[in-house]
Amino acid sequence: MAAAAHKVDIAWDRRPAGVVVNVVFDNARRLNVLNPPALTDLTEGFQSLSREDDVRVVVFSGAGGKAFIGGADINHMARMKHAEDGRAFITMIHKLCQSIRDCPVPVICKMEGYTLGAGLEVAAACDMRIAADSAHFGMPEVKVGIPSVVEAALLPRLIGWGRTARLLLTAETIDAAKAEAWGFVEEVVPAAKLDEAVGRCVDAIVEATPLAVRSQKRLMRRWERLSLDEAVQAGIDAFAQSVSDGEHIERMTAFVDRKKMKG
Repeated sequence: MAAAAHKVDIAWDRRPAGVVVNVVFDNARRLNVLNPPALTDLTEGFQSLSREDDVRVVVFSGAGGKAFIGGADINHMARMKHAEDGRAFITMIHKLCQSIRDCPVPVICKMEGYTLGAGLEVAAACDMRIAADSAHFGMPEVKVGIPSVVEAALLPRLIGWGRTARLLLTAETIDAAKAEAWGFVEEVVPAAKLDEAVGRCVDAIVEATPLAVRSQKRLMRRWERLSLDEAVQAGIDAFAQSVSDGEHIERMTAFVDRKKMKG
């Protein structure tokens, strides 16, 4: 049996406050494109991380420095002839995105080089995106005869309808500065400082309390589906649950004691 053309490396950084997980997808010789075996391995990897109570944050990146994910495997797609072939493949991409969105802790997407097509959908499924200033982003599907689908539906929430239309209908590739200006990327830094920028974000999340962070992500996902009034009520319920959990007591007591000492 031939060795897999890709690897999914999952590294555990165990810290006193919990575990930081680095997930690196390596199909670098092909710009980290996604084929069915890779989609299966990545989805199973994120599903397994969701079951780990001590994980605090996940950093997701692509190997090689030339791409986060350069899209779906066009060689595989070119062989698809029946509707069910397309349905099965695109559902696999959706399941990967869903496994990222369902991960109970924040997932930070660390991007260098190209993030295209399915790769941009995967990036959109992450909670935050930090990119090197040399990164480029695009949705080229209409140029090869298919629409942009599944988690491309997240784009209007991130960058607005007009910019989504421009990206999807023209297949334009934009640079990191424009991606940041449009609101798709939260931070752009020189490539040499990318690890440092991601590290700052990771440290801030780990510094917060774990149950509160998980509660916040869960609540934000609910906000996507609820009306404003329902979202406010969901927040009240989440706050009440956090008080019941009691995680706040130590932190708030320490804060009050410090103020007393300064006074």
